[in-house]
Amino acid sequence: MSKNYLTSKLQPFGSSIFAEMTKMALENNAINLSQGFPDFDGPEFIKQAACEAINAGHNQYANTFGVPALRKAIADKYNKFYGLSYNPDTEISILAGATEAIFTTIISIINSGDEVIIMEPYYDSYPVAVTMAGGLCRYLTLEFPDFKIDFEKLESLINNKTRMIIINTPHNPSGKVFSRAELETLAKIAVKHDLTVISDEVYEHLTFDGEKHIPTASIEGMFERTVTISSTGKTFSMTGWKIGTVCAPAPICAAVRTAHQYVIFAVATPFQHAMVKGFEAPDSFYKELIEFYTKKRDMMAKTLTDCGFKIVMPKGSYFIMADFTNFGFTNDVEFCKYLASQIKVAAIPPTAFYFNKRHGEKLVRFAFCKKEETLAAAAGRLSSLKISR
Repeated sequence: MSKNYLTSKLQPFGSSIFAEMTKMALENNAINLSQGFPDFDGPEFIKQAACEAINAGHNQYANTFGVPALRKAIADKYNKFYGLSYNPDTEISILAGATEAIFTTIISIINSGDEVIIMEPYYDSYPVAVTMAGGLCRYLTLEFPDFKIDFEKLESLINNKTRMIIINTPHNPSGKVFSRAELETLAKIAVKHDLTVISDEVYEHLTFDGEKHIPTASIEGMFERTVTISSTGKTFSMTGWKIGTVCAPAPICAAVRTAHQYVIFAVATPFQHAMVKGFEAPDSFYKELIEFYTKKRDMMAKTLTDCGFKIVMPKGSYFIMADFTNFGFTNDVEFCKYLASQIKVAAIPPTAFYFNKRHGEKLVRFAFCKKEETLAAAAGRLSSLKISR
């Protein structure tokens, strides 16, 4: 019998659902609408900037906290878009994507026995990071189809061991964009109980139908207790570059920096230099980005509705959650296996994003960050689904 070397902390989690479904897509020659990465390149001007950075000799270790010019560009962006003032020297750090930013932030400030409130459905790295830090997860379910926060339930989860709340807006996988009223109520609870908040805002520039992203840190009383995490991968369609950002008050940022230097030390130097150009993009870039993704969202939504799914139209991110029970299935994993193997379209079973699995077992998540021809091909395949009467 072979020995299991995996730490007991990680054994309950296994491999990521994203890796599993991408593997299934490859094995079945299925169109991959599971993992949230574009099947197209980001802007040419950013790619060219990377080539120039390499040729200019920016190929050795970067400053462990991030290339100074990039940190300044990020500070300028937060001031311009949201009126938030971060010191690029002490309150902004560059990490290896938002996932490392989430993990490193949690392990840097959560002690053994601390409790962290996670809203489900959640990005699957949240509970893993809390567990690895020795913390305990407490879950608040946001229920399909409106995904509203029950603030009475939220406050009932808080006790003298509660240290942190994690929020994700715009929300993956639901596409919900949290309103100012919701964030203000959350803020009152966080201030009342002296809680730190991680605000995962990687889809901040992907909002639809006139919805506006409101940073949690911009709400009264929240700047000094909020860690804002974002990602250039989502905004600029460069997920493989793995450039994430942490913006937080200096004492929190210092803690994150301490952990980061031992986790990965520094992020790829030429890509950081190139991303300075990304943050210098004109306002028209963001307007065109929303128009670009709105068309894809509407295309995917029509496909799913025409096929018989019951969907929630997302107001942000690039995912659609759908109820698939019209097709006679009652388990999301079995439905996604059927989709990949028989329909040749891969999607995500959302129970991977729930502690209370029953809330996700009749749902499926599709990513629409794909070329229009990819979405059209997927539509053709999904049209063969048969509604069960």
